[in-house]
Amino acid sequence: MSRRRLYPDKPMVGVGILIRDRDRYLLIKRAAEPDAGLWTVPGGLVEVGERAAEAAVREAKEETGLDVEILEVIDVVDKIVMDENSRIMYHFVIIDYLATPIGGSLKAASDALDAQWLEAEEFPRYALSPTLIELLKRMELYPKR
Repeated sequence: MSRRRLYPDKPMVGVGILIRDRDRYLLIKRAAEPDAGLWTVPGGLVEVGERAAEAAVREAKEETGLDVEILEVIDVVDKIVMDENSRIMYHFVIIDYLATPIGGSLKAASDALDAQWLEAEEFPRYALSPTLIELLKRMELYPKR
């Protein structure tokens, strides 16, 4: 199986975790492409033999230091990024989960440059990834202007 993220020969399966604590949501600032420098939810690829929900719990811990409990699947997102020659640079099928923190200490790590708890009305003040904006709009969490 190819683990090549850039110009893959097939889609890769990933997870995203929207961590909610009361009226706040945890976002991370990505260190790596795609979306380096943009704010999004923690997440990453599912490893061979790993269940998607287990990958979500693992990725949340690796990127934020938090232990989480998965509450539900909230969406499945196709992230396809084309280059200037219309070649597929990235292709991920991402299962997004809603989770709540149950332990650990918040610390940006791994692929995260920073981590912030935000209330929904604060989202527009941050440079969010396009796929996160679409997810938040579908969930009716992104404020209407």
